[in-house]
Amino acid sequence: MAAPAFLAVAVAALQLLHVARGEIKETPIVSDSRPVILFEEFGFKPGGVAAVSVSGVSWSVPEGSDSLPQAVDPGLMGFILISNTLFYKITNESEYAEETGSSFCPLTSEYVMPLFRLKDIGRDGAGKGNVTIADDDQYTVLFSSCQDGVEVTMDVRTEMYNVPRPGADREYLPVGLLPLPGIFAAASVVYFAFLAAWVFVCVKQRATVERIHAVMGALLLFKALKLACAAEDAWYVGRTGTPHGWDVAFYVFGFFKGILLFTVIVLIGTGWSFLKPYLQEREKNVLMIIIPLQVIENIASAMIGETGPAGRDWLAWNQIFLLVDVVCCCAVFFPIIWSIRNLREASKTDGKAARNLKKLTLFKQFYLVVVGYLYFTRIAVSAFAAVLSYRYQWVVNVSVELASLAFYVFVFYNFQPVEKNPYLYVADEEEEAAGGQLELEGTFEI
Repeated sequence: MAAPAFLAVAVAALQLLHVARGEIKETPIVSDSRPVILFEEFGFKPGGVAAVSVSGVSWSVPEGSDSLPQAVDPGLMGFILISNTLFYKITNESEYAEETGSSFCPLTSEYVMPLFRLKDIGRDGAGKGNVTIADDDQYTVLFSSCQDGVEVTMDVRTEMYNVPRPGADREYLPVGLLPLPGIFAAASVVYFAFLAAWVFVCVKQRATVERIHAVMGALLLFKALKLACAAEDAWYVGRTGTPHGWDVAFYVFGFFKGILLFTVIVLIGTGWSFLKPYLQEREKNVLMIIIPLQVIENIASAMIGETGPAGRDWLAWNQIFLLVDVVCCCAVFFPIIWSIRNLREASKTDGKAARNLKKLTLFKQFYLVVVGYLYFTRIAVSAFAAVLSYRYQWVVNVSVELASLAFYVFVFYNFQPVEKNPYLYVADEEEEAAGGQLELEGTFEI
């Protein structure tokens, strides 16, 4: 793939997919012949700095390549900084070059900010370059090679930060993510308070507590712990450029939270514990599918976050993450649909019309809320992030956390261990009025 085309695909992916945060990163590049390697994307203030240093630089031409080893020009390989608002001009340059039959190299574009080229490195194979940003914007650091088939090996260290005022500490979080530590800390406090309220309700209504309520409490715990670690992670990255191990805790708690979230949705969808004390074979199979997929999804999430877009398999890991997430989201709908159908069939034979009507209403609402929650946090938020200004990237995190909190409140309120639950308990005098309504089966079609 030609360099301009590859650049277009790579930068478009950065706009649509989760990218690594703006921290100090060390990335090994081994025998890599890609025409463009993206390293970081960062929102700068005026006076911000982008610095890149390399060591152990070498290049080679593999056997069978059209290029000759002696013809390799290190001046055609180097690091540049591109403003995302000027990317379309570089694309226009490459299209014009194709129309005129001439060659185009991103290193020679007037719209890029050069850091250094490999011809400038020392005899020890090390080199570095930095640029001070004059205008606030979002920039991307990348390595460009305008020689097909040349494989480059090097250790790359990228460091990008803002200096809010002379003499102030460096800010290693991009402009749009500066509020993240406070946002995650506040959300963590909310969920710890939520957990305390849940424990209080369960203790107060311990006569009606079921096993599902303990699983729901564990979900709240790991959600709160994940957010607490996310706050510490973002705070340390913002101050020092490195997470100091908090990213590991974040991934661990995120792993358990992800598994428990889908498990709770499936168990509630099956009616386990409060409607029936067992799981059918097909419901067990759904859980056995979702849990391994969640393991794969969390591995993919860690690989995406830690390797960054410079990794060869970064796009592949993103695709795996999205595919597995979609499969999990689709799988959780089946138990809810099965429960709705079973309740409709039971309403014809057990003589409890009003009670079944309430249960059907609840499960239909639960189905719609799950669909809305998963759609918003997986699809709508990604589309929103793609068009949102880099200055307000934190709004995406706020939107996700607010949607998650609303979802948790709905689920935990409607399935709380309360005696004579308004959704699951119905007085006898309501039976006759509800009997006729249940005859309209089409009302409850999914």
